Amino acid sequence: MAGEDSGDQLGAKLMVSLRDLAPEPVTFGGVGGEAMAGQGFASLFPLDDVAVMGYLPVLARARTLLARIRQTVDDVVAAEPDVLVIIDSPGFTHAVARRVRKRRPGIPIVDYVSPSVWAWRPWRAAGMRPFIDHVLALLPFEPEAHRRLNGPPCTYVGHPLIERFSELRPNASERDLRQARPWSLVVLPGSRRSEIERLMPVFGPALARLSSGIGPVDAVLPAVTRHRALIERLALAWEVPVRIVSGEAAKYAAFRRARAALAASGTVTLELALAGVPMVVAYKVSRLEEVVARRLIQVPSIVLPNLILAENAMPEFVQAECTPERLAQALTPLVVGGPARDRQTEALDRIDGLMRLSGDEPPSRSAARIVLSAARTR
Repeated sequence: MAGEDSGDQLGAKLMVSLRDLAPEPVTFGGVGGEAMAGQGFASLFPLDDVAVMGYLPVLARARTLLARIRQTVDDVVAAEPDVLVIIDSPGFTHAVARRVRKRRPGIPIVDYVSPSVWAWRPWRAAGMRPFIDHVLALLPFEPEAHRRLNGPPCTYVGHPLIERFSELRPNASERDLRQARPWSLVVLPGSRRSEIERLMPVFGPALARLSSGIGPVDAVLPAVTRHRALIERLALAWEVPVRIVSGEAAKYAAFRRARAALAASGTVTLELALAGVPMVVAYKVSRLEEVVARRLIQVPSIVLPNLILAENAMPEFVQAECTPERLAQALTPLVVGGPARDRQTEALDRIDGLMRLSGDEPPSRSAARIVLSAARTR
């Protein structure tokens, strides 16, 4: 059961690995998207019905969400599966899991992707124990966080990006391009409309300041397809020309050639880290979200590579600190070179060892082994 596109991708790979490893044929049911459908999965309803984020959007669609939760629970109870795998999207998937556990306590429940209990609302970890039998973590520090917070048993199975090293890493000629002028700079203002609208007006002037100080830059902006028109419109106000590209292949090609990056906080920072691209990270939210975050967030950084490294190696600028002046000032030494760039590239080199699994087994197969083990207890 997935609740959004990223979970759908994980679910599809998990399905492939389960079929490979199971001693007998496996059948699937539940909720998923296009990637899972490509593996022969028939979803109860379209993923868009539950792929909702943010307090206000959830409230606006509360009736539909509650109906879909009830429908999913009824389907699981009727199917009596050997194991229920919930994938991320805890607002939806945990609501289903709690109800399933109450009605059918014998069905094992595996949670693929840990909620960010290490960052905010840590009490959720202990609250998961009554209805989650095992958590499959994507980040190496998460099992220790669950142990410390009295959460369910948790195993690091590896981040799916581990399987994409070959796409992220530059070859020899691409590494040479990172030294060429004009410097190639990849710009990533986020994947959500609200992120793009807040960061594009800051990123443009930051690039202008950077270019005026170090000379022309070749700015490349990998755009989320559904927001490309918005990005193109906002980019018209930029003084520095930017090449807008679409698609994952074009994005990773830009990473392999990039000298440095200016990025919104999110999973993309981990992609950049694995590609070995020094970065400056920025983020802005609404005033209400800022007030809530300051009360609840309990981590020293909002940058995933920093959390994995347990040090603030990548500079981050949030809210009032997210200004063109500060971003340009932090980017300059990463582009022209020197101690700041050397320190960050050394830190990025350590990410590999921290995220790799022993034996280099693909994360989806590691996850599948635990899911099959849980199913056997049924």
